[in-house]
Amino acid sequence: MRTRAMDGISKPVHKLNLHASTIIPLPKRPTDALSIPEWYDAMETEFHALIKNETWELVPRHPAMHIIRSMWLFKHKFKSDGTLERYKARLVCDGRLQQVGIDCGDTFSPVVKPATIRIILSLALSNSWSVHQLDVTNAFLHGNLHETVYMHQPMGFRHRDFPDHVCRLKKSLYGLKQAPRAWYQRFTDYVLTVGFIQSRCDASLFIFHHGHDVAFLLLYVDDIVLVTSSDLLRQRLMANLAGEFAMKDLGPLSFFLGISVSRIQDTMFLSQHAYALDIIKRANMTQCNPVATPVDTNAKLSASSGDAFSDPTLYRSLAGALQYLTFTRPDISYAVQQVCMHMDAPKTGHWLALKRIIRYIKGTASFGLTIGPTTSNSLVAYTDADWAGCPDTRRSTSGYCVYYGDNLISWSSKRQPTISRSSAEAEYRAVANVVSEICWL
Repeated sequence: MRTRAMDGISKPVHKLNLHASTIIPLPKRPTDALSIPEWYDAMETEFHALIKNETWELVPRHPAMHIIRSMWLFKHKFKSDGTLERYKARLVCDGRLQQVGIDCGDTFSPVVKPATIRIILSLALSNSWSVHQLDVTNAFLHGNLHETVYMHQPMGFRHRDFPDHVCRLKKSLYGLKQAPRAWYQRFTDYVLTVGFIQSRCDASLFIFHHGHDVAFLLLYVDDIVLVTSSDLLRQRLMANLAGEFAMKDLGPLSFFLGISVSRIQDTMFLSQHAYALDIIKRANMTQCNPVATPVDTNAKLSASSGDAFSDPTLYRSLAGALQYLTFTRPDISYAVQQVCMHMDAPKTGHWLALKRIIRYIKGTASFGLTIGPTTSNSLVAYTDADWAGCPDTRRSTSGYCVYYGDNLISWSSKRQPTISRSSAEAEYRAVANVVSEICWL
């Protein structure tokens, strides 16, 4: 391979014998036999977007600089029905090389809570409000950096006249430890100037209320849901947001956080069907026989349930995946909570319990959560607890579910932090947990 100069930038060309300093690690050729130049198109699109955004400035290299790597990542972007949407190349930083206090500070970024999403959708359906999803192109690139961060020039796109210079980042990039925080702060600062108020109970919920106009904006990193009481209000808010960020309206909510949203008359059906099938495939259990229940009610898992499992990484990966599946599957919350308590040292018995959950999912992969309009504004909660259910610590497990009208909006299964000396004490602790959740809601 070689490069040819264009506008002061080394542009990759599909030839042989490119100098090692500008080699681009080509992605694995996809199964549909996509041609290599189309990957380059995706890379050029990403690179020129970064240049247009003034993401960095080139500065001479000094020995005292702490310079982090830049890398190209390649992925397929799919639609909600599983079909291919586009091929995406993204330039990222290797944030593992960052040092706290030198080139990064606060990294935590709030995300909207699942219960907040469900209750806002319930309000929207009850009031016949529109629910749209928004897309931000290269969201993290909008975040402003307050730390000094140096990065190597992108491989394959080194400047023709200054090949040894480094990039001093002015905007955040994917891969930086502080990138989510920088984007969140930039977005929050702007929406507050256009009339939104940040919720005190959920930092990623923004509320607009002016006269009869009402709007809710939900932020989960770079996934955004906008609920408005009228189309005119939505168009006005979209014009404000699009004027500040590279943002577009994707239409009515259909696919959010990996969750498929199906609109059936005046109800929404939330499903993670494709995600559930992916978990089954990752566990290599596509041919397994389904079971009727997710947990064996005749036995309690203990820390010594069998010998040590041979692949703890696989166990933790699948247990974490099942945790996310509980977003729309309250029926597996207790079973998943039980297997997640033993991720530090999984045993063969724990693995069998995890496989049983996957076998249950195999027969119920199409299950999900239905949210519809409701005339009641009341919160109704149910709670229960076992007593000394854990065979190792004798601690109790409490669980609850909360309804807003007819819609299930919050649920939990959690081991209590202390030992209860009676079944009544365990029940009272469970009641205290659900009362706390109700007060927050």
